Amino acid sequence: MRLHDIKPNDGAKHSRKRLGRGESSGLGKTSGRGNKGQKSRAGKGIRIGFEGGQMPLYRRLPRRGFNNANFKISYAVLNVSDLETKFEAGAEINEEAIRAAGLMKGQQWAGAKILGDGELTKSFTVSGVKVSASAKTKIEAAGGSIAE
Repeated sequence: MRLHDIKPNDGAKHSRKRLGRGESSGLGKTSGRGNKGQKSRAGKGIRIGFEGGQMPLYRRLPRRGFNNANFKISYAVLNVSDLETKFEAGAEINEEAIRAAGLMKGQQWAGAKILGDGELTKSFTVSGVKVSASAKTKIEAAGGSIAE
């Protein structure tokens, strides 16, 4: 295979729709926009949710209730199996080490929480990270410790 042999897949490339090139082209005169009306005119179209002047649904419905989503605290979730693969035995695991290992990316997390999914054979010292009850038993059974 050479560079000049490479071709796109069948149907991957389409020719551009050429509008307004005579009536016999099939896309002349009104250029596929139909006859009169708001959608046939040039310029800005109708906005999303516009119902022709009728009071739109988003304004007809009442606004009720309180949404607590703005105050939600999100934790990056990782399992003991992730610790097994990413860290060496005897490692100190804290938020900085988890970020350095690539298990916690971005600034949207308030912290990390270790869950008990998977097997653990190495011992770790965990500090400054939330730990579930099942993860705590697995870490301590493997000879590790958790400092709150």
